[in-house]
Amino acid sequence: MKQLWLLRHAKSSWDYPGLADHDRPLAPRGRKAAKRIARWADAHEVRPELVLASTALRAQATLDLVGRGLGDFEVRSESGLYHTSADALLERLRTVDAGVTRILLVGHNPTLYELATILAPPGPDAFPTGALAGLRLTIETWKEIRSGCGQLEEFVVPRSLAG
Repeated sequence: MKQLWLLRHAKSSWDYPGLADHDRPLAPRGRKAAKRIARWADAHEVRPELVLASTALRAQATLDLVGRGLGDFEVRSESGLYHTSADALLERLRTVDAGVTRILLVGHNPTLYELATILAPPGPDAFPTGALAGLRLTIETWKEIRSGCGQLEEFVVPRSLAG
Protein backbone atom coordinates (compact mmCIF):
# COMPACT_ATOMS: atom_id res chain seq x y z
CA MET A 1 0.00 0.00 0.00
CA LYS A 2 1.07 3.54 -0.76
CA GLN A 3 -0.48 6.86 0.28
CA LEU A 4 -0.69 9.85 -2.05
CA TRP A 5 -2.00 13.26 -1.05
CA LEU A 6 -2.78 15.81 -3.72
CA LEU A 7 -2.79 19.46 -2.62
CA ARG A 8 -3.89 22.16 -5.01
CA HIS A 9 -2.27 25.51 -4.30
CA ALA A 10 -4.44 27.94 -2.37
CA LYS A 11 -6.14 30.96 -3.96
CA SER A 12 -3.65 33.20 -5.70
CA SER A 13 -3.67 36.93 -6.21
CA TRP A 14 -4.40 38.62 -9.52
CA ASP A 15 -3.51 42.05 -8.14
CA TYR A 16 -0.34 42.35 -10.23
CA PRO A 17 -1.35 42.16 -13.91
CA GLY A 18 2.23 42.40 -15.21
CA LEU A 19 3.43 39.48 -13.09
CA ALA A 20 4.19 36.19 -14.80
CA ASP A 21 1.73 33.41 -13.93
CA HIS A 22 4.53 31.40 -12.30
CA ASP A 23 5.24 34.29 -9.91
CA ARG A 24 1.74 35.04 -8.64
CA PRO A 25 1.59 35.11 -4.80
CA LEU A 26 -1.19 33.84 -2.58
CA ALA A 27 -4.14 36.12 -1.97
CA PRO A 28 -5.05 36.84 1.68
CA ARG A 29 -7.95 34.40 1.27
CA GLY A 30 -5.47 31.80 0.05
CA ARG A 31 -3.23 32.22 3.09
CA LYS A 32 -6.24 31.73 5.40
CA ALA A 33 -7.33 28.66 3.44
CA ALA A 34 -3.85 27.11 3.57
CA LYS A 35 -3.76 27.59 7.35
CA ARG A 36 -7.12 25.80 7.64
CA ILE A 37 -5.83 22.88 5.60
CA ALA A 38 -2.65 22.84 7.71
CA ARG A 39 -4.67 22.48 10.93
CA TRP A 40 -6.81 19.73 9.40
CA ALA A 41 -3.78 17.87 8.05
CA ASP A 42 -1.99 18.04 11.39
CA ALA A 43 -5.07 16.83 13.29
CA HIS A 44 -5.54 13.95 10.82
CA GLU A 45 -1.85 13.00 10.91
CA VAL A 46 -1.02 13.64 7.28
CA ARG A 47 2.67 12.76 7.39
CA PRO A 48 4.35 12.55 3.99
CA GLU A 49 7.88 11.29 3.70
CA LEU A 50 8.37 13.07 0.39
CA VAL A 51 6.82 16.25 -0.99
CA LEU A 52 6.93 16.91 -4.72
CA ALA A 53 6.03 20.54 -5.34
CA SER A 54 5.61 22.84 -8.29
CA THR A 55 8.09 25.70 -8.34
CA ALA A 56 5.29 28.25 -8.88
CA LEU A 57 5.28 30.82 -6.09
CA ARG A 58 1.67 30.07 -5.10
CA ALA A 59 2.44 26.34 -4.76
CA GLN A 60 5.58 27.03 -2.71
CA ALA A 61 3.70 29.47 -0.45
CA THR A 62 0.92 26.93 0.06
CA LEU A 63 3.48 24.28 0.98
CA ASP A 64 5.19 26.68 3.40
CA LEU A 65 1.91 27.19 5.27
CA VAL A 66 0.52 23.65 5.09
CA GLY A 67 3.86 21.95 5.68
CA ARG A 68 4.24 23.39 9.18
CA GLY A 69 2.07 20.64 10.66
CA LEU A 70 3.16 17.69 8.55
CA GLY A 71 6.20 16.49 10.48
CA ASP A 72 9.57 15.85 8.88
CA PHE A 73 9.73 15.30 5.14
CA GLU A 74 11.97 15.74 2.16
CA VAL A 75 10.94 18.41 -0.37
CA ARG A 76 11.70 18.30 -4.07
CA SER A 77 10.58 21.44 -5.85
CA GLU A 78 10.46 20.71 -9.56
CA SER A 79 9.74 23.02 -12.47
CA GLY A 80 8.36 20.03 -14.39
CA LEU A 81 5.35 19.97 -12.05
CA TYR A 82 4.20 23.37 -13.30
CA HIS A 83 1.98 23.32 -16.41
CA THR A 84 2.20 19.58 -16.85
CA SER A 85 -0.21 16.75 -17.62
CA ALA A 86 -1.65 14.00 -15.46
CA ASP A 87 0.25 11.47 -17.59
CA ALA A 88 3.50 13.32 -16.89
CA LEU A 89 2.73 13.26 -13.16
CA LEU A 90 2.14 9.51 -13.35
CA GLU A 91 5.51 9.10 -15.04
CA ARG A 92 7.16 11.23 -12.37
CA LEU A 93 5.56 9.21 -9.57
CA ARG A 94 6.79 5.99 -11.19
CA THR A 95 10.37 7.17 -10.60
CA VAL A 96 9.99 7.49 -6.82
CA ASP A 97 12.00 5.02 -4.76
CA ALA A 98 9.97 1.98 -3.71
CA GLY A 99 10.89 2.58 -0.06
CA VAL A 100 8.86 5.81 0.07
CA THR A 101 5.37 5.05 1.34
CA ARG A 102 3.70 8.47 1.65
CA ILE A 103 3.90 11.33 -0.88
CA LEU A 104 2.35 14.78 -0.96
CA LEU A 105 2.11 16.32 -4.42
CA VAL A 106 1.57 20.11 -4.46
CA GLY A 107 0.43 21.45 -7.79
CA HIS A 108 -2.22 22.88 -10.06
CA ASN A 109 -5.47 22.24 -11.83
CA PRO A 110 -6.66 20.80 -14.08
CA THR A 111 -3.79 18.34 -13.63
CA LEU A 112 -4.49 17.35 -10.01
CA TYR A 113 -8.18 16.85 -10.71
CA GLU A 114 -7.34 14.68 -13.73
CA LEU A 115 -4.81 12.66 -11.73
CA ALA A 116 -7.29 12.01 -8.91
CA THR A 117 -9.89 10.93 -11.47
CA ILE A 118 -7.45 8.58 -13.20
CA LEU A 119 -6.16 6.97 -10.01
CA ALA A 120 -9.42 6.73 -8.06
CA PRO A 121 -12.37 6.95 -10.43
CA PRO A 122 -14.71 8.71 -10.43
CA GLY A 123 -12.57 11.09 -8.34
CA PRO A 124 -13.87 14.24 -6.68
CA ASP A 125 -16.60 16.32 -8.30
CA ALA A 126 -14.20 19.28 -8.52
CA PHE A 127 -10.79 20.27 -7.13
CA PRO A 128 -11.02 23.86 -5.84
CA THR A 129 -8.04 25.93 -4.74
CA GLY A 130 -6.56 24.76 -1.46
CA ALA A 131 -8.25 21.34 -1.63
CA LEU A 132 -6.49 18.26 -0.27
CA ALA A 133 -7.24 14.75 -1.52
CA GLY A 134 -5.98 11.62 0.20
CA LEU A 135 -5.68 8.49 -1.94
CA ARG A 136 -4.82 4.98 -0.82
CA LEU A 137 -3.08 3.12 -3.62
CA THR A 138 -3.07 -0.67 -3.84
CA ILE A 139 0.47 -0.91 -5.17
CA GLU A 140 3.72 -2.20 -3.70
CA THR A 141 6.05 0.11 -5.64
CA TRP A 142 5.53 3.45 -7.35
CA LYS A 143 6.45 1.83 -10.67
CA GLU A 144 3.08 0.05 -10.47
CA ILE A 145 0.96 3.22 -10.28
CA ARG A 146 -1.80 3.08 -12.90
CA SER A 147 -5.37 3.99 -13.67
CA GLY A 148 -7.82 2.72 -11.07
CA CYS A 149 -5.21 1.61 -8.52
CA GLY A 150 -6.47 3.95 -5.82
CA GLN A 151 -9.34 4.83 -3.57
CA LEU A 152 -10.22 8.37 -2.58
CA GLU A 153 -10.23 8.24 1.22
CA GLU A 154 -10.39 11.93 2.08
CA PHE A 155 -11.25 15.11 0.28
CA VAL A 156 -11.13 18.37 2.17
CA VAL A 157 -11.80 21.89 0.92
CA PRO A 158 -10.83 24.93 3.00
CA ARG A 159 -14.28 26.52 2.95
CA SER A 160 -15.69 23.46 4.76
CA LEU A 161 -13.32 23.98 7.71
CA ALA A 162 -13.77 26.39 10.61
CA GLY A 163 -11.38 29.20 11.30
